[in-house]
Amino acid sequence: MRVVMFGYQTWGHRTLRALLDSAHDVVLVVTHPRSEHAYEKIWSDSVADLAEENGVPVLIRSRPDDEELLTRLKEAEPDIIVANNWRTWIPPHIYGLPRHGTLNVHDSLLPAYAGFSPLIWALINGEREVGVTAHMMDAELDAGDIVVQRAVEVGPADTATDLFHRTVELIAPVTTEALDLIASGHTDFTPQDRSRASFFHKRSAEDIRIDWNWPAEDLERLVRAQSAPYPSAFTYHRGRRLEILKAVLSEGRYGGTPGRIFYREGDGVVIVAGADARTGRNRGLAVTRVRTEDGEEMSATEYFTSMGGYLTGRP
Repeated sequence: MRVVMFGYQTWGHRTLRALLDSAHDVVLVVTHPRSEHAYEKIWSDSVADLAEENGVPVLIRSRPDDEELLTRLKEAEPDIIVANNWRTWIPPHIYGLPRHGTLNVHDSLLPAYAGFSPLIWALINGEREVGVTAHMMDAELDAGDIVVQRAVEVGPADTATDLFHRTVELIAPVTTEALDLIASGHTDFTPQDRSRASFFHKRSAEDIRIDWNWPAEDLERLVRAQSAPYPSAFTYHRGRRLEILKAVLSEGRYGGTPGRIFYREGDGVVIVAGADARTGRNRGLAVTRVRTEDGEEMSATEYFTSMGGYLTGRP
């Protein structure tokens, strides 16, 4: 089949690599301009560079809404469009242009976690599996019929970075299997159960600010979800920003006021957590490694030289 690819960052790069290695003919690539957004500078392998290295024409667009793009797409005569990590809405006159429509590759187990940053949100929420879904694009966000879906388990110590590396390896087999099914004439795909759909927004600085009213179990997953190279979860101590690099659930249960710097336990310092922490039934968050506002990284036991005081959401 003749394929046009819409994609960006490493997810798009892996998709294009899979297409170039397949029996299909990539006739045009559309990608976004480089961005200085913190999350878009992570996993930023260039789709444009890979296309140019392989002699594939490239168009750089923020949005697919101009007449020149539509003309170039029509001239390319694609049998299908394949999209992965395209960051803006693709209108019906674009996604419906090829005779086989548009296949979107999304890094979640749809219908859950449609939208942005699905791996991070899924880890924060304690999901047991994450994965990759290839589905046919329609007018709703990440809502079309599922062609192929593959999952991997989430381990108890996994970070978002671990899950990225495991799910990105699914892109090539999921994409090529889906294309082969479509090329063979298969059309009996699996409709999504929209009652199970959930939608998530892009991550921002506000989303990594620690709220000590959250249960410690959720905060421990937040710290893992914001593992390097993602921006670290942060709090404030004595008015200065403090990044929490590593933490575990406390062994004991600690009562009092959320955010209280309470007790040394093992290699960590326990912070009281949970909106109902006053009951004394909650585990705390045992912080083990931190980074100060001036960039110094150290163990929590080095940083917290005495117990008492509070970690807060604002200076």
